[in-house]
Amino acid sequence: MTVNAPVRRSLANTELHPSCNVLLIAPRFNGQSFWNFSAACEVHGAKFPAPPLGLITVAALLPPSWECRPVNRNTEELTEAELEWADLVMTGGMMPQRPDTLTVIALAQTRGKPVAVGGPDATSSPEIYELADFRVLGEAEGIIGEFIAAWDAGARKGTFTAEKFAIDITKTPIPRFDLLKRDQYVYYGVQFARGCPFTCEFCDIIELYGRAPRVKTAEQILAELDTLYRTGYRGHLDFVDDNFIGNKKAVKAVLPHLIAWQKAHGYPFEFSTEASINLADDDALLALMREANFFVVFVGIESPDTDTLILTQKKQNTRRSLAESVHKIYAAGMYVLAGFIVGFDSEKASVADAMIDCIEATSIPVCMIGLLYSLPNTQLNRRLEREGRVFQLAHTDALSARGAGYRCTVGLNFRTLRPRREIFADYRKVVERVYGIDAFYSRVRTMVSMLQRPPRRSPYPGPQLAGIAVRDLKLLGRLLWHIARREPQALLHLARAFYAARRNPGAFGAIFMMAAMYLHLGPCSRYVIAMLDQRIDAADEEDMAFLALPARADVDAEPILALTDGS
Repeated sequence: MTVNAPVRRSLANTELHPSCNVLLIAPRFNGQSFWNFSAACEVHGAKFPAPPLGLITVAALLPPSWECRPVNRNTEELTEAELEWADLVMTGGMMPQRPDTLTVIALAQTRGKPVAVGGPDATSSPEIYELADFRVLGEAEGIIGEFIAAWDAGARKGTFTAEKFAIDITKTPIPRFDLLKRDQYVYYGVQFARGCPFTCEFCDIIELYGRAPRVKTAEQILAELDTLYRTGYRGHLDFVDDNFIGNKKAVKAVLPHLIAWQKAHGYPFEFSTEASINLADDDALLALMREANFFVVFVGIESPDTDTLILTQKKQNTRRSLAESVHKIYAAGMYVLAGFIVGFDSEKASVADAMIDCIEATSIPVCMIGLLYSLPNTQLNRRLEREGRVFQLAHTDALSARGAGYRCTVGLNFRTLRPRREIFADYRKVVERVYGIDAFYSRVRTMVSMLQRPPRRSPYPGPQLAGIAVRDLKLLGRLLWHIARREPQALLHLARAFYAARRNPGAFGAIFMMAAMYLHLGPCSRYVIAMLDQRIDAADEEDMAFLALPARADVDAEPILALTDGS
């Protein structure tokens, strides 16, 4: 059964349906990355940064007569009793979750449980998931009604495909936050918009959600905040949008409502999000985000090289001083996390030094640095395929086996124009220089000297000491204990950062956050460097292995493992 659905509101939650026990399984992410922050999670007493927002949104789309149980395999084990209880297993996620998604499908099917798979990876690469009983492709709001109707009618297999870029997310229900186990996560997330107006060649967001950002109404967002507030949740709340300011007009219309809600409730939330660097061009938008209590923004810088930015169609990052743009965001009370990529065709031999200089000039402490990966169904992938340079290896990429599961060493799944040895060496140099403890905390000190956070009381209820929540003081104690145990040399750097911010107490929270992140970033960077040393040693063999492989064809990665594993 294959269904291509028109856009219409599902009646799943208003019609009568037979009961069904649904197990919603979030697959494990394959390996670790700079972004896991496992040590920071330990400081908070949590197991994972954030819950699977997509799955609890799907749960809200299902009929009330269907009982839902979420299992996040990043935080807990899947038990035989849970599988026995289920009538239906629903799973899926992003590409780094692919190996475990396939494992979940096999686990359920061996026990006779039908599996429905969805999410961005299944949508981009549906052929990978042919063994699933159901494939629900695209945005769930546009197809879930047809899937439910087919299930109720007795169907136990089928593919359901939503119309692209046309789903009306003003009809999206409030996610089932009540299903989550609060102690498993550091922070929660909500979504305002889908889509991005830019055309970055390597990005799959515009392929999945389109270039015309679709937004929720102010009433929807406030209803989600009300729901979270009633659960007792306080603190960090992430707007998970891929570009929060993709539709600036809509953002500026909703922010005054967000500000009014925050004021009326005593600012219980502090927000983070992802935005393009042109945020720095809009003083009015910066002021609104500051007043709403946004405290951190992730920005994709990717490369300081203008030729590379033009090649990748990321022109919004050109014709500007990146340092001035980032510092302007600091002045608005938000600190910046950034993404950088090594491995573009246009890179010159000096790319490592230029990237390091850019990171130092912008004073961004936390940078997500990765090797270029050609994602399926992107402009980059299509161009490389036309050039006969892409290899359709599994995302578990045998050539990155030396990384022992670190996702940041996965990449370059195509014939590179530069020798791979040079690219690995550049990547290694950037990681080593940027995440040396002296360099990291130097950027922290510079950042907090510019960060102008608005005065706010702690969002957490309970006793206060000198305006600081006792809960925050306990968290600080846990942080210092973990630093003393794992990275004792960071204690002096931390003291120097506090001294640099002595006249700027609003920046203390940012220092705590950076110190907690470095508990993960320091050891992670050192491990990545060791893995890169092994890949550099085998780089010539990797080049030869890739040259021997046919392009634009599925290949078995096992022979390559013999070249790289244990040599």
